[in-house]
Amino acid sequence: MTARVVVVDDQTVVREGLTLLLGLLPGIEVVGSAGDGEAAVRLVERERPDVVLMDLRMPRMDGVEATRRIRAAHPGTQVVVLTTYSDDESVFAALQAGARGFLTKSADAEEISRAVATVMRGDAQLDPAVQRRLLETMTPPPSPPAGPPPRAELPDGLTRREAEVLRLIARGRSNAEISADLFIGEATVKTHINNLFAKTGVRDRAQAVTYAYRHGLADS
Repeated sequence: MTARVVVVDDQTVVREGLTLLLGLLPGIEVVGSAGDGEAAVRLVERERPDVVLMDLRMPRMDGVEATRRIRAAHPGTQVVVLTTYSDDESVFAALQAGARGFLTKSADAEEISRAVATVMRGDAQLDPAVQRRLLETMTPPPSPPAGPPPRAELPDGLTRREAEVLRLIARGRSNAEISADLFIGEATVKTHINNLFAKTGVRDRAQAVTYAYRHGLADS
């Protein structure tokens, strides 16, 4: 399946370079580009792409607000943040706004292509630098243990098994991989995910990753 992609960046040379690069990749069709958040929201309304590659720092409307509006109006369109600043707090705000992927602008064509495919499957794709920042910013000292804490310390009524599933989501595991890791069926994995989403109030896997780091339920 060809992914229909929109590129959003206020720097013309970056925007045009990404458009050219993506146009050379198999399985990706660039259906438009925009130079700020307001233009991006209008473009997505018109083109209904599968994925938006979103810069964060832009005039008129930044990438966080544009992500929030796009995800609210078009939940079938996924957003991959492409930013220069892996430690920028707006990266985490974009995660809360509904972005499912995070790459720095040093990412190569293969990484971008993989991120597009990953978010189209409903999974999260985090650049290692962003993942480190999530850990450093959201996990209070002391460092959390590799596995979930004892049952009494689990937040929001999570069971130990739900915490294990959450930890594997934070590692970027798919449902099939979680099933293999825990020796349980994929239907059981989906049940655990639905339960932990309901208990924690997260809407998708990207927000689950944030929750896991904030509560010390992800591997360091």
